[in-house]
Amino acid sequence: MIQHLVLLKFKPEVSPDQIDQIFTHLAELKHLIPGIIKFNGGPYSSPEGLNQGYTHGFIMTFETADHRDAYLPHPEHEKVKAMVLNYLDDLIAFDFDVYP
Repeated sequence: MIQHLVLLKFKPEVSPDQIDQIFTHLAELKHLIPGIIKFNGGPYSSPEGLNQGYTHGFIMTFETADHRDAYLPHPEHEKVKAMVLNYLDDLIAFDFDVYP
């Protein structure tokens, strides 16, 4: 399995309703793109304060690296990605293999 971790730094003017809509679109990708096993996401909630301005994050779990590789250029992903990027100051994407 592959975990696709993305941290999001939203622009200050982005409303909570807009963020909710973005996460709805991200969650829908599970039903539109083969190989996505799970989607989880939400706002930063740790009292540590080590988020460096990143306010939200999500993880998509893929069956295989091939599924992740097919997801990246998939038209549905590209459509959501283009929309999300308009609302961000920055993001980090970090994929990793799940240890056995």
